Amino acid sequence: MRTIPLVGGRTIQPEELGFTLIHEHLRVESEGIRAQWPHAYDDANQYRRAVDAVRGAVAAGVATICDPTVQGLGRDARFMERVVAATAAQVVAATGLYTFCDLPFMLRSRPVDFLADLFVHDIEQGIQGTRTRAGFIKFATDAPGVTPDVEKVIRAGARAHLRTGVPIVTHTDARRATGLAQVDILSDEGVDPGRVVIGHVGDTEDLAYLEELLGRGVYLGLDCFGPDSEPPTGRRTAVVAALCARGYTDRLLLSQDACATIDWYEGTPEGDAMRVGHMAYVATDVLPALRGAGLSAQDIDTMTVANPRRLFEA
Repeated sequence: MRTIPLVGGRTIQPEELGFTLIHEHLRVESEGIRAQWPHAYDDANQYRRAVDAVRGAVAAGVATICDPTVQGLGRDARFMERVVAATAAQVVAATGLYTFCDLPFMLRSRPVDFLADLFVHDIEQGIQGTRTRAGFIKFATDAPGVTPDVEKVIRAGARAHLRTGVPIVTHTDARRATGLAQVDILSDEGVDPGRVVIGHVGDTEDLAYLEELLGRGVYLGLDCFGPDSEPPTGRRTAVVAALCARGYTDRLLLSQDACATIDWYEGTPEGDAMRVGHMAYVATDVLPALRGAGLSAQDIDTMTVANPRRLFEA
């Protein structure tokens, strides 16, 4: 059975994952800004908020947090290791690349397999010279759709997956149904859809789109729950309940896409509306709402424990 690498160098078996959040961020930063202007960041505040967010989730019953922060989102394995050391939480790091349009110039001129090699290095050797190895692959397809560079990243992620066996967790724009294009490219590369989570699909209430994705065999990441989310929690839980009633409970994963800190909005009016730090919201608010919508304890366990285990154990 495949073991799962954790931030800090430890590994666990899939059955040790427990209640798992599939999509959360200990910290998100604009790529490269810290290297040029480190004085613009309050490191102590970022660390404190990340520790508080993780401790809050653990206190609410969460056992494992999957953090899909990769190139393009300011990934910092050493920061992640500090947070894990302070919290003793199980955190799984990712490899991959986050862009909606273009690759950095260095990668734009390289072939797909060069990029795949970088991802494999993170999985097999470690991230940024640390003991932390990546346990899954992340990429994004947003409003611009599948640009040539985005397609290169998806194909590289697919090839790294086929070489290493780690699962894939994506970012999509659900309102533009960009997950379908991801599945098409992954299928063309030979990826088993049962190893793929199409992310952020809870941002739509279009059940026809969600069922089309499910018909392709992927998992759905209903992973943007939050007190200020749109659609709001009540409508999001109604979508989950409807999918469970249609027999898809074993293909759904829950999370918040919370960022303990995110420099995109810090100090701006938009930042006031962000779901910053709410890594316990699924446990404290969403699960009770789902129970109120008629879901059973087994349904809840399937989405939060059994499905993550099956995703990682293949």
